Amino acid sequence: MYGDPPDQKTSPSGKSATLKICSWNVRGLRAWIKKKGLDWCPLKVPYGIGEEDHDQECRVTVAEFDSFVLVTAYVPNEGRSLVRLEYQQRWDGAFRKFLKDLASRKPLVLCRDLNVTHEEIDLRNPKGNKKNAGFTPQERQGFGELLQDVPLTDSFWHLYPNTAYAYTFWTYMNAPSKNVGWRLDYFLLSHSLLPALYDSKIRSRALGSDHCPITLYLAMCHPC
Repeated sequence: MYGDPPDQKTSPSGKSATLKICSWNVRGLRAWIKKKGLDWCPLKVPYGIGEEDHDQECRVTVAEFDSFVLVTAYVPNEGRSLVRLEYQQRWDGAFRKFLKDLASRKPLVLCRDLNVTHEEIDLRNPKGNKKNAGFTPQERQGFGELLQDVPLTDSFWHLYPNTAYAYTFWTYMNAPSKNVGWRLDYFLLSHSLLPALYDSKIRSRALGSDHCPITLYLAMCHPC
């Protein structure tokens, strides 16, 4: 099974981490609480992107700090047989516009379950999933456009490029012990925050959901 990469000692700027952010799609909330999920991270309140049609379909939280804006998002799932792929693509465009507007004012940290696996190395069976939700060419292209247009950087791959078997989601039939998984959960950062990037961790040993937590460490002078 994939093990956490060793902790980064300092950020590229030479500073130690001063800010820790944890993201976790807990799915079954009651089961998650019974398994002491609250010991890992607090609950968040749903918000939106300011468009009624899309805000009924997704959950977005925005928290603004002095030096950056934190956005958490659960991207709409395409469903079986990709019946909602067209809607998901429309939501993608609206979400990119929303993020670009935020990024024009302050650097962004975007996290949580983005319901897409970007590269073949990010899931165990890429060849068998190219027509399945989460790994279609349309979704992967949309994710690439998100990184390019806002723009944002995938913090985990920035620190640990080409790291195989690093997954954050496993189906019921493919438990974490088998590690037949997908990487669906991310911390994406504005480029201006990269000097403050200390570490980006996948907590694959944490139980309580079919997703595991991810943790971001930043070396910020004034995080709040």
